[in-house]
Amino acid sequence: MKSEFIKMALVLGLLSCVGPFAIDMYLPAMPAMADDYDVPVAMSQYTLVSFFIAFGICQLFYGPAADMFGRKPPLYFGLTLFLFASLGCALAPTIEWLIGLRFVQGIGAAAVMSIPRAIIRDRYTGTEATRLMTTVMLVVSVSPMLAPLVGSLLMAPFGWPAVFYAVALATVFSLLLIYFVLPETLPVVDRVPVKVSAMRDALNVLVRDPHFIGMTLIGGMGMASFFSFLSIAAFLYTDYYGLTPTEFSFAFALNALGFFVASQFAANLCERFAGVAVVKWAVSGFALSAVVNLLLNFAGIDNFGVLVGLLLVGNAFLGLVVPTTMVLSLDDHGPIAGTAAAVGGTLQMMLGAAAIGIASAVFDGKPLTLVAAIGACGVIALLICIVTLRPSPQTQVTT
Repeated sequence: MKSEFIKMALVLGLLSCVGPFAIDMYLPAMPAMADDYDVPVAMSQYTLVSFFIAFGICQLFYGPAADMFGRKPPLYFGLTLFLFASLGCALAPTIEWLIGLRFVQGIGAAAVMSIPRAIIRDRYTGTEATRLMTTVMLVVSVSPMLAPLVGSLLMAPFGWPAVFYAVALATVFSLLLIYFVLPETLPVVDRVPVKVSAMRDALNVLVRDPHFIGMTLIGGMGMASFFSFLSIAAFLYTDYYGLTPTEFSFAFALNALGFFVASQFAANLCERFAGVAVVKWAVSGFALSAVVNLLLNFAGIDNFGVLVGLLLVGNAFLGLVVPTTMVLSLDDHGPIAGTAAAVGGTLQMMLGAAAIGIASAVFDGKPLTLVAAIGACGVIALLICIVTLRPSPQTQVTT
């Protein structure tokens, strides 16, 4: 069981890296991309927005498809589309072509966002599911720590298109993993009939479940804060604070390190204190660190070390929030885990895309935009947590 657990964690982690790899690896290239195409900064940021919109919406199709046809066929389709779109991005003649191809890339990448969650739910629930989810995130965390550095190293001799060729090569490896290593976890007998009504019924169950919606939105605000960082960090760190692309990669990796380290304690904390309690305390910590960062900026304290330090703390709390809310949102929806994971992923990606759009539109080259966006995400997440996890009247009476 232990060897199977480790194998599943490695395979699902590597598959789940594909989408983040396509984002994190080319972040250092965004300023150079804007220069090469001779377009404003906002135009290069739209390559993120278009990716996330497709990445979010298309999970609604992959989730039900995974419940109807099994987990592996939609993965083959999505990654093949992602492979050809990545090659197209490397050859894009204009920024408009790149934005469009990033949208197609997002359509393909959506497959590896929701389906691995459903595969986890096929095999495990409760603490074991949280343990596997955090182990998968251990693998995924390598992406934001190493991908920007790899991207900056590739850029130096070969230019930014080399980033997309590297992503295409990683996609080929992922397809081989699915074919030779990943088992099909949804037996034919358990598959949902290929009916529109089945998808409609599953959606009705999910949208009427306040616990599912609440957990999804809490995790989504954490995602939105990170996506705000993605859209601004490369320009803020290099233009405002004067970091080189390589130095930016290390600073970016430091933020990811907080998430990575904390996520490894999520399962043990959930086992000891229960998942709901972990979410309450972790969301409170995330909101507090975000608000402190904002207040310090308002007070005129503009120090790179302080900014990065508080972002590190906030990401550490998110390392507890994100995997735990993912598991809690799916616990009661085993028969429709694919659809539930897709709906949850779509909502979270749409929040992320909206955060990128808003942050990019108001970004003036200074850190206030970043800390204000993350502060807003933290406060909203805390408010949703209070509403979603408040004791029910029956519990209060019993107590």
